Amino acid sequence: MRILAKLLVFLILTAVIAGAGAWIWAGRQPGPTIQFRQPDRFVGQSSELELMVQAPQGRLSRLDVTVEQGGKSYPVFNIDQPSQATVRQDAADRFYVMRPIGKQVMPALQAGSARIVVHAARPVLYGLRNAESDATRDVQVRLEPPHASVLSRFHYVNLGGAEFVVYRATPADVESGVRVGDRTYPGFPATAVGIRTDPAMRVAFFALSYDEDVNTSISVFARDPAGNLAVTALDHQAFPKPFSRSTIAIDSWVGRVVPTVIARTPEMKLSSAPDDIVQSFLRINGDLRRRNAQTIAELASKTAPDMMWKEPFQPLTNAAVEAKFADFRTYTYMGKEIDRQVHLGFDLAVTTQVPIAAAQRGVVVHAAYLGIFGNCVIIDHGLGVQTLYGHLSSIGVKPGDKVDKGQEIGRSGMTGLAAGDHLHFTVLVGGVPVNPVEWWDTKWMQDRVFRKIMEAGGGVS
Repeated sequence: MRILAKLLVFLILTAVIAGAGAWIWAGRQPGPTIQFRQPDRFVGQSSELELMVQAPQGRLSRLDVTVEQGGKSYPVFNIDQPSQATVRQDAADRFYVMRPIGKQVMPALQAGSARIVVHAARPVLYGLRNAESDATRDVQVRLEPPHASVLSRFHYVNLGGAEFVVYRATPADVESGVRVGDRTYPGFPATAVGIRTDPAMRVAFFALSYDEDVNTSISVFARDPAGNLAVTALDHQAFPKPFSRSTIAIDSWVGRVVPTVIARTPEMKLSSAPDDIVQSFLRINGDLRRRNAQTIAELASKTAPDMMWKEPFQPLTNAAVEAKFADFRTYTYMGKEIDRQVHLGFDLAVTTQVPIAAAQRGVVVHAAYLGIFGNCVIIDHGLGVQTLYGHLSSIGVKPGDKVDKGQEIGRSGMTGLAAGDHLHFTVLVGGVPVNPVEWWDTKWMQDRVFRKIMEAGGGVS
């Protein structure tokens, strides 16, 4: 009997010790992982909160978010009442909480310092304890909207063409530029063009793409780091322009061109078999063309905040124009229509493998094979303006090279999707192809660009 009593005491003590150990172990378990994704440093009129929360099996016993300001606490989110929030899960143990957090949904917010506080917990030890974690982020509440005003006059833009604007944007830390429909063109400090009279002044080039309506809205915007936005309509006049239409039979050259493009673009997984040659051409002319356009658009971010030119751009001299900008092309094979695409550049031909000169001074941002453009050079001239030279037989420059206007950068050829030896030349504004004719024109450059710079206090000499 005495032995049984001792055994019972031993078992009870063992259970107590084990339970205490488990309790202590549970108390040392890490709580959920909390990561702020938005906002960064500022909260404005319509800011967004985005949190990433991670816990085993995604199990939470608590998740609440508050904003603290001036000794007061304002509830933002509670896992038991997730109203006004979007909860998205992308893994079994990880999900995201998103909801508005600005003045518009929290009227009590005032300008000044604030803190976002997150408390989270997950059940451990079969729900007998909770492993907790906290996270905070200090932010500045900014409620005063920025300002944007247009200074330059007479903004005339052709469909498929470009324009230039001088404007003011405050305060100093705002992001600003021009909106044309859904497209955005960044602005740059006006010191880039020699205007130093007002540090708030900005300049921007923008385009009215060939595929946009002449009535597309155009405005100047300024957005501060808190997301507060100012938009000012840009007084302008847009003009429609007719574009050419042509029919191109591919029968005589498709068998030569397609295998070469396939060899240089293996990731397309195309076939060079005779029976598949037309289908491969269609993928090159469609899918690869779109991929190349995306690459070109991404290169627009590699632009200098300086205008590197003081005169019109230089065309290829003594060249025959084989195709103009925005030529709407119909492609045929064996007399039947097989595809339609728009040619966004000028095709210029002289003789075979003629020297190709840089149209303007700048910095090379691309010098390599580029799908339908074959051997291709892209030069940045600053302020979002770039030029593209395609189908070259050889390239004589490399990325990072500084080139002068008229400097040889390669030789013409028929690489890529080219039926014969010629130069494909394109001017790009913010990655959007525009009509090169304007940039070759002394009067256009003077009226549309240099006049506005001089009227704003800058100089072009």
